[in-house]
Amino acid sequence: MRTIVIDDLSGPRIAALLQEHVDEMRAITPPESKHALDLDGLRQPDVTFWSVYDGDELVGCGALKELDAATAEVKSMRTAAAAQRRGVASAVLAHLVAAGRDRGYTRLYLETGSAAFFAPARALYEKFGFTYCEPFAGYRPDPNSVHMILHLT
Repeated sequence: MRTIVIDDLSGPRIAALLQEHVDEMRAITPPESKHALDLDGLRQPDVTFWSVYDGDELVGCGALKELDAATAEVKSMRTAAAAQRRGVASAVLAHLVAAGRDRGYTRLYLETGSAAFFAPARALYEKFGFTYCEPFAGYRPDPNSVHMILHLT
């Protein structure tokens, strides 16, 4: 049974999954274009982090970073390598969108890569209704990044 729970980021399994995420982003993205948050970045009061389990198996994660009372940014979407193609990313994104609505946000933003490697992620975001937008919240135009928005109202 799949469960999605708020995580305090203290466990070794989530630390390992997030390190895998940061390492992969560093390997394929120039340093000036890497926006993945490390554990300390995710432990901030404006970030809520969820882990996804299939039974006892950690299969993915995702977070919302509140930008202001009306907007948040999707952060740290990750599916464990062994759990890819099992609907984990869709479940995480559906959860984040629902949480955003529950919190009264009117917009969710995200930044992701523009390279072919990120095409499946962009397709997922588009499937959920995200559209491309200008950089937000301090991001700058970058050929390695795209920015997307979902209007929740």
